[in-house]
Amino acid sequence: MGWYPSVPGSNTTLTRKITVSSGAAALNQSRPVQRELPRAREFIQSLHALQLNLSMVKKSRSPTSAKMKGIISYFAALIRERKHGSSDLLQKLGTRIPVYQHTHSECFLRPEASLSDESAAAAQCFTSTAWKLQRPQVSAADFEYLKVIGTGSFSKVLLAKYKENSRYYAVKVLQKHIILKKEAEGNIICERNVLVKTLNHPFLVRLHFSFQTKERLCLVLDYASGGELFYHLQKVRVFREPRARFYAAEMASALGYLHSLHIIYRDLKPENILLDSEGHVVLTDFGLCKEDIVGRATTKTFCGTPEYLAPEVLQQQEYDRTVDWWGLGAVLHEMLYGLPPFYSADRIKMLGNIIYQPLVLKAGVSKAGRDFLKSLLNKDRSKRLGAKHDMDELKRHSFFSSVQWDDLVAKKIPPPFIPLLSGPDDLTNINPAFTRLPVPESLGVCEEAGVTFPGFSYVNENISLMST
Repeated sequence: MGWYPSVPGSNTTLTRKITVSSGAAALNQSRPVQRELPRAREFIQSLHALQLNLSMVKKSRSPTSAKMKGIISYFAALIRERKHGSSDLLQKLGTRIPVYQHTHSECFLRPEASLSDESAAAAQCFTSTAWKLQRPQVSAADFEYLKVIGTGSFSKVLLAKYKENSRYYAVKVLQKHIILKKEAEGNIICERNVLVKTLNHPFLVRLHFSFQTKERLCLVLDYASGGELFYHLQKVRVFREPRARFYAAEMASALGYLHSLHIIYRDLKPENILLDSEGHVVLTDFGLCKEDIVGRATTKTFCGTPEYLAPEVLQQQEYDRTVDWWGLGAVLHEMLYGLPPFYSADRIKMLGNIIYQPLVLKAGVSKAGRDFLKSLLNKDRSKRLGAKHDMDELKRHSFFSSVQWDDLVAKKIPPPFIPLLSGPDDLTNINPAFTRLPVPESLGVCEEAGVTFPGFSYVNENISLMST
């Protein structure tokens, strides 16, 4: 599920792209639940210690200092008097004091952690020297919502203008009750965490803000006005090799960077590859990422999109980061030949082809290009290109011999295609099947009780506060 997933009502020839997962195993295993807060006394003592330290600081008439003390006092009193579970606790805290927000992903409360660990993490948020007061938290009312630019199984993506600086963003809006029904909390947590970790790469979408209402979660992302790679590929069916190589190089750079952070992407497909206003790749949708995969460590979760799944995933075997290089090979094959490798309209046959059939490459692609595809689409992951030295092996392949990698990352290489745009809010490259959909009238509160996702809200001050 990218920004602009499978088109509703589309008459395209490729009716595919269904992301799959294996239930709870694909969602980081567990759901956040309300529980009694253990070791509340130790937690309160930590807060009192912090309050004592603050009182020893030179007294200031600053309202910031007073507010800080008020937060700590309220937090301690709430735990002492109510002793609710952590989710309910932080929901109440967020309702009363929405002005303060910790931006570090380490303090995002993970559902698989024990509640005692949650207490320690929350205490760390308050006692860490890294914690600081932030600007007022962004809310749904701070945006003007203009058009629908994508839909998913439990989300919509809206083009929106931020009222404070008049910039345009893509706001991914997710319905909480659907997330809970589908037990998809793990995906959302992972996506938010990865977005916070990956702000410094030119070919990965950037998170500017995240916030929540009672019924929705919202991720405020770059608006990639060039649209989906899939949308452009459908128009021309195939790309010429130089254009395909350019996109493949930028994708490889993004994937290599994720791997350096011990993250496997696991869902590379043309729908998740966007183009910015200059024609550069923007990789988006990190909901199926797997974190903490160091070196050649493996995982076994069955998830992804069928056309692009590596054979070891289909066979439910252990797999590693090389599934991303298989995915790159599958997308490159589609760019050069018009279809993913092993494709069949019969889905069962296609999956069998991926596992058992040899790769057959027709003429029309250079020898280096065919060799590169064969190396990426090797069914034996231990012999796949990138198995030993990851991205470095791809850089050394003859298919990329003309690529100056430092220039590529610096965006000094002119893209082979530059979208024609009339302005920052141009929708020319967005599929009309989305833009024709009605914009939701309200992002307000739903009738049922809200469920808080602790720590979800975020403000990236480094890239979000400049005016246009």
